[in-house]
Formats: sequence, structure tokens, C-alpha cells
Amino acid sequence: MTISDAPHADAKPVVVGVDGSENSKRALAWAARYAALTGTPLLVMAVWHPPTSYGWTVSMPVGWDPETDTREVLEREVKEVLGTELPTTVSLSVVEGPPSKVLAEASDHASLIVVGSRGRGEFAGMLLGSVSAFVTTHAHCPVVVVRDGTEG
Repeated sequence: MTISDAPHADAKPVVVGVDGSENSKRALAWAARYAALTGTPLLVMAVWHPPTSYGWTVSMPVGWDPETDTREVLEREVKEVLGTELPTTVSLSVVEGPPSKVLAEASDHASLIVVGSRGRGEFAGMLLGSVSAFVTTHAHCPVVVVRDGTEG
């Protein structure tokens, strides 16, 4: 029996935040390897937040379902990175809210939070602060920030 065959039923999961970006995919791959090595459940979270403009909620197009779109991105990314046959220790979750706050709150019930160094909102991150910076300063468990692997 290998370590990955014996997950701890009562173990807090490794939580990884994903958004479809390349850094998110690297974070997911890292988190999956770590969870398998430690026999820890893996919770893959995608978070959506209604679009805003300077603090005002922007009206969404008729028929647009951000939760469904987010779930599709989540499932596509998981299939691309982990394959179609997921272990029973992997679960997926779509949550509404500000990504940094949602992931920081998830740390209350996680053994580890894993995020990419930059996601889809690179320009917004420069203006508003990055998710990884917020999570590393507000999480209640260890945090791993997976960088993009480039120099500089």
C-alpha cells in the first residue's frame, strides 16, 4: 500500500484555488501531488464574483450564468491537469464571493492552501492587490504560492 492509497478520513483537505490560468494549472498540479503524497483529501475551488466597476455592481448580460461558467472552467482545468478519472479523495467546489476572502475563509478548515502567484486578474491585482498576497497574510493554515517558473 502506498501513502496515496490510505487517505485519512478525518484529515483536513488541501485546498487549491483555480481560475483557468496557467499559474492556476501549475498550482493544481502541485497541490494534487502533495495531497497524494500525504494521503490528504484535495478540494479544488473556483470562485466567482459579480463584476464591479469602482465599487458598483455592473449589470450582467441576460442569460449569463457566472456560476455555470465558473464550473465549466473548473471542470475543464481539472480534466486537463488531473485527467478524467479522479480519485475519490478529490472534490470540486464553486463558490460565490471575492476570491481572496473565500480562500482565506476556507483556510479555517484546510490543512494547506495552494494558489498560483498570478491568476487571470494580473492588471486588477496591481491595482487592488493579489489573491496570493491576501491569502498569505490572512490564512489560518500554511499557504503555498506556486510561482510561474520564470526568472525575474
